[in-house]
Amino acid sequence: MAGRSGRTVRDLRRGNRTAVLQRLYFDGPMSRFELAPATGLSGGSISNVVAELVEDGLVEEAGTVESDGGRPRTLLRVAPSGGHMIGVDVGETRVRVELFDLALTELARTERPLEHHGYDVEVVVGHIRDGIAEVLADTDITPEQLLGVGIGVPGIVAPTPEQGAVVHGQTMGWDAVPLESLLRSTCELPDSVPYFIDNGARTLGQAELWFGAGRGSRDAVVVLFGSGIGACLVTEGVEYGRALEWGHVTVRVRGRRCRCGALGCLEAYAGAGALVDRWREAGGHPPEGTDEETALAALLAAAHPAGGAEADPVALAVLEETAEYVGAGLSDLVNLFQPERILIGGWAGLQLGPRFLPAVRRYADAYSLRHPAARVRIDLGELGPDAVTVGAASLPLADFFAGGGRRGARRRVRAEANG
Repeated sequence: MAGRSGRTVRDLRRGNRTAVLQRLYFDGPMSRFELAPATGLSGGSISNVVAELVEDGLVEEAGTVESDGGRPRTLLRVAPSGGHMIGVDVGETRVRVELFDLALTELARTERPLEHHGYDVEVVVGHIRDGIAEVLADTDITPEQLLGVGIGVPGIVAPTPEQGAVVHGQTMGWDAVPLESLLRSTCELPDSVPYFIDNGARTLGQAELWFGAGRGSRDAVVVLFGSGIGACLVTEGVEYGRALEWGHVTVRVRGRRCRCGALGCLEAYAGAGALVDRWREAGGHPPEGTDEETALAALLAAAHPAGGAEADPVALAVLEETAEYVGAGLSDLVNLFQPERILIGGWAGLQLGPRFLPAVRRYADAYSLRHPAARVRIDLGELGPDAVTVGAASLPLADFFAGGGRRGARRRVRAEANG
């Protein structure tokens, strides 16, 4: 039966469970006494919800704390064994698959290279399938225990009623690839295990905002630097963030040809491969036959050699020019969205960051409007190269919480609403 607000008793119970689970997850351990004011629920409701969650194996005791003049209070936390998630990062050079418990502690991982195959769809799907099977085999976790599989990919992800998530990845040669349906037909997972496929920058953004440098920010942009460049906007009214194809803003009219086919994109100047190419074209000497990570490390070492050796002026000039392009690109984000924080992540961003960040900040400030520039902080992400897989795994976790900790609850609600 629905009340005046249209919410049923089931909706209210699910909302109460969600409130308690999320508060314990992000701010726990906490006592029942602390949960009541933190969630806005009555003491009686807290007792009922906690009893349900303990019975479901989602909440467990985590010690006691002394109280003022009374009995010690029992602390509660979300039980790590209450569920498991898989996170997948389809990167530029490899597919990384990690298995996590409910506390996002890594239980198993595997990586499979892509260098010789590019983004061949069959190869990527096969790597994801084999990676999922391997991390499950390395543990005693059964497929039925999974809350879901989250996957971060380059490109634009569009949901469709017939094929699920479809990926439009122009720079990787994917034209409306029905990735979810391909995985459904290939991976040996039960139909009860959902797939959550999203842009890799968005999964990176969710990880940094939940667990990393952006925690507590209401308005933030998280940018990802690798071979490609992307960004995720998080602001009020945008649930879990929105992916931005920021790497394809124009920073130079009639400039270099980008992988997407357009001219003058930021990615054509500041993507890892483009950066190394520009060094070579300017007269630098990147190591031959190496991957992008090794070549980029060589560029940094040439510009900032150890032991007081003389710096390569060509490498220094390329990095300085790149910092200006990146700063100008960030100024677009500052002027358009006026965020509190901009966080730089991705393997190339983290590799460049310590040497690169002061110049990037200087140029971003120079190209931005004064008022939004004065309120924004530009920092490096904190979660390192695993941020995309952590963020991908948090997609099924967020869905699980939104459903009140009941498997498939939110999807059943959506089906009922559409049906």
